[in-house]
Amino acid sequence: MADELDELIDFLSNSSPQVRGAAADIVRGLTGDSDGLRSLAARADRALPALLRLLASVGAGGAGEAAADSLVNLSQDGDLAARLVVLGAVAAAMDVMVKRGGEQPKLARSLVMLLVNLTQVESGISALLQVGDEKVQGLYVAKLVRSFCRSSCDSEDEDIFEHIASILVNISKVEAGRRILMEPKRGLLKQIIGQFDSTNQLRKKGVAGTIRNCCFEADTQIQNLLSIAEYLWPALLLPVAGKKIYSEEDRSKMPPELANALSHEREAVDDSEIRERALEAIYMIVMQDDGRKAFWSVNGPRILQVGYEDEEDLKVMGAYELIGSLLVGKGEIEQDQEQGEDKPQ
Repeated sequence: MADELDELIDFLSNSSPQVRGAAADIVRGLTGDSDGLRSLAARADRALPALLRLLASVGAGGAGEAAADSLVNLSQDGDLAARLVVLGAVAAAMDVMVKRGGEQPKLARSLVMLLVNLTQVESGISALLQVGDEKVQGLYVAKLVRSFCRSSCDSEDEDIFEHIASILVNISKVEAGRRILMEPKRGLLKQIIGQFDSTNQLRKKGVAGTIRNCCFEADTQIQNLLSIAEYLWPALLLPVAGKKIYSEEDRSKMPPELANALSHEREAVDDSEIRERALEAIYMIVMQDDGRKAFWSVNGPRILQVGYEDEEDLKVMGAYELIGSLLVGKGEIEQDQEQGEDKPQ
């Protein structure tokens, strides 16, 4: 069996397209079970480069798709993912996606899933962010965000780029990733927030997680966050606003983007993780003086009060209460001060 597997890996580099294609299909099948994965992992020094070459080769067709699927399965192992990053898998995936993704949607979807796995490791995140090269830093991210925002589709089966949501969560776990996403000139975070209206739950969860991660920079980036408040507050407050119709008096103290949405009954956001991430982001914003003032200005405390009444998840309720404890000590005092008065740091 060992000799046969070594021969199979050799066939991945055969001069005949038919032989390469058949070998790639067999390897893809092997990566579908644990025994096959272990056998290929033991030969990673030969298998991984061969699969990457096949992926990048022009005219690979179905063999390229099979190679991509195999790499997705193999890269679920963190050690193999790190080895793929060293071999240039991030750049290869991005290059192939840009050049052939439009005409091969199945290949594009697999490449996105490969990047999800590669950005589970620190080196993969750095490679995707293009850290160390200021001329191109953030270019890959901008391309992914563009694809993510242009491809939204109501049918999850046809949503080729939905898993970019998970890539965005991965890269926003590190400061360098957050900085790129929040850079005002790029406007990437604003574009990403726009996808929160998608009916695709993977997209919604990814957007919520990305916003929450970016809010870890609130202490130094609060003004950049508030500069997109028109988009940010609906994405954070509507999921935790409950289902009730708000009174005219409550709505009169809100901007139109919130008041209009809360003037009628809505479907609740069933995913408790999305609600919790939204509340965690709000907490980090209202920890800052300017963020807290902005929160009061959109009648945020009232929205959380009403939303809390409908909440049943204990963990999410705790997130509501954490914000409430912060506002009680600081926010209410600020409301009694004259407009424009600054508080000491």
